Amino acid sequence: MSGPSVFLEGLFGLRGEVAVIIGGAGELGGALAAGIGQAGAHVVVADMGEPACQARVEKLNAIGVSSEYILVDITNRDSIKSLLAGSLKKTGRVDMLVNCAGINAATPFLEVNPDTWDKIFAVNLKGMMESCQVFVESMLKNESGGSILNIGSVNSDKPLSRVFAYAASKAGVVNLTQNIAQEFASQKIRCNAICPGFFPAEQNRKILSEERVANIMNGTPMHRYGSPEELVGAALLLLSQRAGSYMTGAAVYVDGGFTCSWF
Repeated sequence: MSGPSVFLEGLFGLRGEVAVIIGGAGELGGALAAGIGQAGAHVVVADMGEPACQARVEKLNAIGVSSEYILVDITNRDSIKSLLAGSLKKTGRVDMLVNCAGINAATPFLEVNPDTWDKIFAVNLKGMMESCQVFVESMLKNESGGSILNIGSVNSDKPLSRVFAYAASKAGVVNLTQNIAQEFASQKIRCNAICPGFFPAEQNRKILSEERVANIMNGTPMHRYGSPEELVGAALLLLSQRAGSYMTGAAVYVDGGFTCSWF
């Protein structure tokens, strides 16, 4: 390599580092795993379903990404601890944590079920908080510190109809990210968030009503959905201890302009 390649590798390259991606078997988590791995990191895919994890690792290995998987239940602290212990046993260190697990349920406000609300918060916010706690404790032992990337949403900033629990949990994600950032900034731990716009999986696109699609497109100045790979650039910026060295507590919106739209 020479010239621009050397420069970009030095700025964004993650060679020799280890990333644990919780929710890495999903579409967004899988795209992030591929991008982070192609930047040189060893990737640990962490998710609940073994078949999905196996399939994701096969895809990663097929493109030359060094990867493996460990099963985790983010609503169970002991499971998160086992994920950390397993990652350290296999790789010796963890430099990056990506929190990409999330669930949703669409209902009008008066039909929101308190049990469903609790389940969504257990995954989207409480589970994220606990994973950050567990992994930060380990990262503090790294001479170079560590980097955490939490996945928020445009709902972190703007309300949307029929996703009350999801929106409230994602607003909490940004606040949690900022609090972790300020507490550990002096100890070489950075914590940032990406807030994606509309990146629906194929199965979700099929069930969106024409009216809802029209509202989404009208409110998105780029007038299209995002592709999971379009999150990778922001992720590499925030995760890299060089390119993102002075960034912590940031919430970067990758949303086609949705949060700046007047609609």
